Amino acid sequence: MGNEWTIFRGSPDPHDEIERLLSIEAPSWRQFTKSAQQVDPKEDAAYWEKLQAIARQRARDLQRGQSFRVQQSQAKVLDAINAALYLRRPLLITGKPGSGKTSLAYAIARELQLGPALVWAVTARSNLQQGLYQYDAIARLQDAQLSQTGDPKLKAKQNYRDIGQYIQLGPVGTAFLPSKRPRVLMIDEVDKSDINLPNDLLNLLEEGRYEIPELRRLAKQGNRTQPVESEDGLEILIQGGQVQCLEFPVVIMTSNGEREFPSAFLRRCVRVQMPTPEKEALVSIVKAHLGDNLTQRFEAVIDEFVELSEQEDGNLATDQLLNTLYLLTQNADEAAIKALLFSTLSSLGAGQ
Repeated sequence: MGNEWTIFRGSPDPHDEIERLLSIEAPSWRQFTKSAQQVDPKEDAAYWEKLQAIARQRARDLQRGQSFRVQQSQAKVLDAINAALYLRRPLLITGKPGSGKTSLAYAIARELQLGPALVWAVTARSNLQQGLYQYDAIARLQDAQLSQTGDPKLKAKQNYRDIGQYIQLGPVGTAFLPSKRPRVLMIDEVDKSDINLPNDLLNLLEEGRYEIPELRRLAKQGNRTQPVESEDGLEILIQGGQVQCLEFPVVIMTSNGEREFPSAFLRRCVRVQMPTPEKEALVSIVKAHLGDNLTQRFEAVIDEFVELSEQEDGNLATDQLLNTLYLLTQNADEAAIKALLFSTLSSLGAGQ
């Protein structure tokens, strides 16, 4: 694989290659230009300055991005990531727990300097509405009732007719805000979702837009601009009750392979399997968390973990190794701790 086309390299050092990508015209079928007039360059620059400040404060996210390492067997993963970037398509990545799927989103956000990664952890009860935004109708009703009390202080406190103050964008809704740079959005464990969620995502992933009906109704009454709160805690102006991305976000959807997805959903994704981390990658991860000295001290434990992982039922997660090594630094009994924490995930599930 030549390096001249790569935007994301799996590098420990942040760089500005995202600017080169944005200077290249997107495929005609993946251009989102309707919202260009809504993006004021000065306001957008100020928005990104705030995002970068937030990203610098999230030490844990930065560490997770730093600990991600590209191994030789992951050349296909790098190709898939860069293909998704160029094509403005979501990346659907499958693999064992602990193979680095989640860390990948943080690594992309850190390396390409795209602000804090937005994360939507999907459950069986998740629906698209929750990922887009939440409207606190109860709080608005309470404020409306308080405004009828006649107390001028309560009236001045909040104007319940300004619906935007009761709306908070979720991670998905925030990712599709119009901006000249893309955000990184991770939809984690999408295979755990309700069966309808992949189909519900289709229009959003294809068109890069969604509507907030509560604000849309206000727009029809003449109140076209409403401030809302983003997932990052920033105030964002919504025009006409509609959100249309300018640059398609870097969407990473992770799956543990627990279910099949509709073909229409799969066609809209770049798909790749994350390989099980090799020893070289594990050593790099351990060094990032525990340092060189402890990595050398516990090399035999790492070798044993790798050997177990390579067995047919070796469904082990990287955090099992990290947890074991941490306890060993606290002088825990090695044999007992390995017996406790080196159990495969498949055997743990079978015992439940």
